[in-house]
Order: sequence, then structure tokens, then C-alpha cells
Amino acid sequence: MPILSVTGLSKTYASGHQALKTIDLEINKGEIFALLGPNGAGKTTLIGIICGLVGPSTGTVTVDGLDIRSDYRAARARIGLVPQEMTIDVFETVWDTVSFSRGLFGKPKNPEFVEQVLRDLSLWDKRKSKLRELSGGMKRRVLIAKALAHEPDIVFLDEPTAGVDVELRREMWDMVNGLRARGVTIILTTHYIEEAEEMADRIGVINKGELILIEEKHALLAKLGSTTVTVGLSEATATIPESLSGLGLTASEDGLTLSYVSHGESGTIGIADLVRQFDRAGIAIKTIDMKRSSLEDIFVDLVEDKA
Repeated sequence: MPILSVTGLSKTYASGHQALKTIDLEINKGEIFALLGPNGAGKTTLIGIICGLVGPSTGTVTVDGLDIRSDYRAARARIGLVPQEMTIDVFETVWDTVSFSRGLFGKPKNPEFVEQVLRDLSLWDKRKSKLRELSGGMKRRVLIAKALAHEPDIVFLDEPTAGVDVELRREMWDMVNGLRARGVTIILTTHYIEEAEEMADRIGVINKGELILIEEKHALLAKLGSTTVTVGLSEATATIPESLSGLGLTASEDGLTLSYVSHGESGTIGIADLVRQFDRAGIAIKTIDMKRSSLEDIFVDLVEDKA
């Protein structure tokens, strides 16, 4: 059974704005699921409903078999949420803030566990500091520590690395992989698509309140990706030989490069075979460059297609 199940979920606000159309989604225990979408796509609304912070117009959400509305306390205790916005008391110390968050969900005191969380997030040396004394990056770490303090089964990271430096982003990736190794399920929303490409098992793309795609990451790259092959020539060619017409080659204006694009799972012909075909056609190759599309390229194409 999935640890998180969303069925027939929609949200229309009193203003008439439909933030979410019918959403169906299942997340498996221990996976990292990345939810991608442009601003205003409905990512934060979806997370708010799953976490019981926003009421849905239709549909149900169950967390480990518990309904988020009728079994709110038990279901919510299984979720850790790292929100986009800073929601911390700046006059509290780091230690008190994280310890209080643990108690808020009914967990008994466990100083050893809180210490480990702070150490994992490089916050131990700051445990006695008031939050107002911390940098923005350190405050972001505190938000994560608060979300982990009650040992949740699912952790939502809503744009966790927005506005933080590259070093912290890398540390957070390591932390996420460590959580997954312990069986924690991670659901990530991000503008940094390289995060999804680095960490996610599956990708969901949401646009205008509609979940337009859910796919295993490598399958997505294989099905929707493309490879551009550019062949640099030793001498300019005015025409493309008939024997190479099957490749769909395009010549540059100066005739010094020939290129083609392959789509989807078909991939490209092998480099050795490519060289042989050009050799048989009497064209000398100077360079070969191959560029595979990234997850960002696919995401942009998907969103533009649905615009």
C-alpha cells in the first residue's frame, strides 16, 4: 500500500480561482518524488491540502492509511513539512525551537535525537543562539530540523534551497539521501531542476492546477529526451550525400558542420557506425559533439505544450 494516496483532489477558492483540478497521486514508502511546476501551478496548494493546512473542495488524502481530515492528528504526526516561508520565533534558541516542535507532535523528550538532528544539519554549534542571530541559510536549516524533530515518515521540502548557497544545497542533498536510506519518504518541490535530476526517483509535473505527467526519472529522460549530434567537417560540403539522407542531417551555412537530432528511446547510432557512414560517403570528420537533453529541457517543453 502506498504511504501517501491522493484521490480526486481539487481546490477552488471562494474567488472562483481553481487552484487544483482533479489530482490523483500515489507515493511509495522510501521514494524521493519531485514535484515540478512554474509559479502558480498549484504545488504549494497541493502540499497544503496533504498536510491538512488547506481544505480541499473535493477528494481525499490518506497518509499511511489515515485520512488527513478525519484522522488529522495521527496523520499529521507522520508528516514533516519544511515550508517556503520562515515560520519561526526569532527570539527562541535553536535548541528550544527544535525541541518544542518535537513535543508539539506528542513525542517524548529525546535530547540525543535532537542533538543528532542538529549535528546532521551543522547546527550543533548554534544550539544556544537565538534565531534572530542566524543567517538566512542557518534559519533554513532550523526549519528542516523542526520538520525532522518528531521523526516523521514523510518529509515535504517546499522549495527548500530557494535563496541558499551552493554549499548548503549540496549538504541538503546529502541529508535527503541519508533520510531515504532510513526509509523516510521525501516529496520535493523545487525551481532548481538539477535537484530533481540529481535526487528524484520519480517526477511529477504540475501546470495550471493539473498534474500533466508522472514518470520514473530515467524513463522520462529516455522517452521525452533528445540527443543532438554535431559533426565538424575537415572541409566544407555544399550538399549532403544521398547515402547519409537517412540521418536527417542539417548543414550549417558555411558547410563545415552537419547535425541531426534523435528523439525518445531510439537513441543515436553508435559513433563507430557514424564514422564509417561518413567515411563511405567520402566526408572527412574533424570533430563529433553529442548533447543530450536535460530534465530542464523536457520540463520546459512539457509546460509550453500545455500553455
